[in-house]
Amino acid sequence: MSSSAKVTALVRLGQYLSGNDSDLQIVKDRAFQANGWFTPEFIDLSLQNICRYYLDESRLNEWLAAYTAPVSSPRQVGIVAAGNIPLVGFHDWLCGFLSGHQVRLKLSSKDTILMQHVIDKVKEWYPEYAEQTQVQDILKNCDAYIATGSNNSARYFEYYFAKYPHIIRRNRTSVAVLDGTETATELEALADDVMLYFGLGCRNVTSIFVPENYDFEALLKALRKYSYLADHHKYKNNYDYNLALVLLSNTAYLTNDNIILQESAAVFSPISVLHYSYYTDAAMLREELKGNNDLQCIVGHGFTPFGMAQQPSLSDYADGVDTMQFLTGL
Repeated sequence: MSSSAKVTALVRLGQYLSGNDSDLQIVKDRAFQANGWFTPEFIDLSLQNICRYYLDESRLNEWLAAYTAPVSSPRQVGIVAAGNIPLVGFHDWLCGFLSGHQVRLKLSSKDTILMQHVIDKVKEWYPEYAEQTQVQDILKNCDAYIATGSNNSARYFEYYFAKYPHIIRRNRTSVAVLDGTETATELEALADDVMLYFGLGCRNVTSIFVPENYDFEALLKALRKYSYLADHHKYKNNYDYNLALVLLSNTAYLTNDNIILQESAAVFSPISVLHYSYYTDAAMLREELKGNNDLQCIVGHGFTPFGMAQQPSLSDYADGVDTMQFLTGL
């Protein structure tokens, strides 16, 4: 099928996902019941961003113009999806669908309901696409693989998929660089980058870099925007646990009762904890961060704008590897 026909199908999908169809509401409720981290608020946010940035007709056509799709000789491509935030595997599936390859998709146990519903809807409306995407528990006999997982699982992926063309993704996170001139509005937007999806995404800011003698009061105030997350039992359990750790270790910390700020050079932080480090040379810090392979996104003046970390475009590829170029080049 042509790219234009598939774009039409995806635009229809976007209209459905942005609506209030009773079937969709039931599926969203089921997804929350199956995974307590997938709150109705964050499911809706994920759907909203997918519809706005991935399923808009003009954005899709502009993005696709850079590639030769669909391919003339379809291959079987195995995709191992992540499940840390709602529909996080959607972009990989979208690339596989538009490239024209036969997609063999292994869903994360944390996000089976939403992704399966999306695929089923496309098959229901367009039976001609029914065979292109198959959900499987085990991926065998594929010609290429795209796999996303932890650093530990990535080692297994490298072993099993080494002889095939592949994209293997590991743990990544995001950071923010503050210079002390941020407005209250920018700090509230940074709170989105930190707290959306409980901080579980690779594009969530888990560490900030601040100038010496930085005053954290305004930032702590901005982060109170998400004080209601402390009512979520899973998040609260993590907050209480990490607060106990800093108290027992007699470690200096700051808190506003819904997140803990702790000085640490580590860019990864536990749920409910935001690390911070001081810097003196902004240019040197910029170069160091650009060369850090653990980072998905850098937020701040001169980087990704505050509040935009969780709003990636079609061309904001995970780990900076062009998924469509990989697929269309097979």
